[in-house]
Amino acid sequence: MPLVVHPHFHRRRTGVTAHTELIVPELGHHLETWAVGGHLAASVPRLAWRELWRRLRTEPLVWHAHRNNEMLVGLLLRLLGRRVRLVYTRHGSARPSGLTRWLAARAERLVTLNAQGAEWMGLPSTIVTHGVDLTRFTPPADREAAWRALGVGGQRGVGVVGRVRPNKGQGDFVEAIAPLLADFPEWKPVLVGLAKGPDAAWAERLRASTGDALVLAGEHPNVVPWYQGLSILVHPSYAEAFSMVLVEAMAAGCCPVVTRLPHVPAVIEHGRTGFLFEPGDVATLRELLRMLLREPERALAVGKNAAEEARARFGVGHEARALARLYAEALELPD
Repeated sequence: MPLVVHPHFHRRRTGVTAHTELIVPELGHHLETWAVGGHLAASVPRLAWRELWRRLRTEPLVWHAHRNNEMLVGLLLRLLGRRVRLVYTRHGSARPSGLTRWLAARAERLVTLNAQGAEWMGLPSTIVTHGVDLTRFTPPADREAAWRALGVGGQRGVGVVGRVRPNKGQGDFVEAIAPLLADFPEWKPVLVGLAKGPDAAWAERLRASTGDALVLAGEHPNVVPWYQGLSILVHPSYAEAFSMVLVEAMAAGCCPVVTRLPHVPAVIEHGRTGFLFEPGDVATLRELLRMLLREPERALAVGKNAAEEARARFGVGHEARALARLYAEALELPD
């Protein structure tokens, strides 16, 4: 059985960090898999550098990099190891730099998260979407009770989860929903996520524009209760490679209202598992929200469909099996 290693050399917690913490233990059900590096949860299996150095000289190793600096280390290990295979996942939501493409071309296998990412890389790649922990992200027994337990007021919740900043689209959400709040007082709008520096002041201005009806919930290490309380999850982002927030919300049974980014139609079926609108189209977002606030039973039904879809397609187990097959292919390549 080959040794699989996922490095993590980034100091700040990001979506890639959360992905590494989830996929390493799940891959462990299929292959011997470890992380190296720091700034990961204590529960993630780690391999000491000394042990890695000892083993790479005597046995096959798959080094799965997620960032450019990790690929550079992988290239060095391939020079020193007995049989090292490099896999690189391109996570970015913008066109890659020349350096990124140069590094990716030197991996035995390239993973992209969607068709646009594959096109941008301009290299042979395998699309493997991220998965979520389906034992953790589950629909609640009673969504209205789950919302009341959060203690922020109202009978039902509608909001955005994720880092609070302009390119995530929270401004569009607030502009869309503010005129609706007087007609639907039972609904409470909320932003769940960290707002830093100038973004914190911007968030306060958004709150003021709703007559202080908007709740700024801040960042929460455990976001599951918010997904289980929210009836409608608005994801108004202007750019994403693959949104974990979207599939987490689906798995928890939220009704997703999402910008039609290039990868999203492959995830959401408009009208059945969610609703789509063009980035920046506040008028369409407002009409979708008006419909759902008026018909909460429809939001509930779409959320149920979304949860079923997430269970069928977006579990972390699906991702782990796809990666395990990819590693086997890489190891079968001739030296």
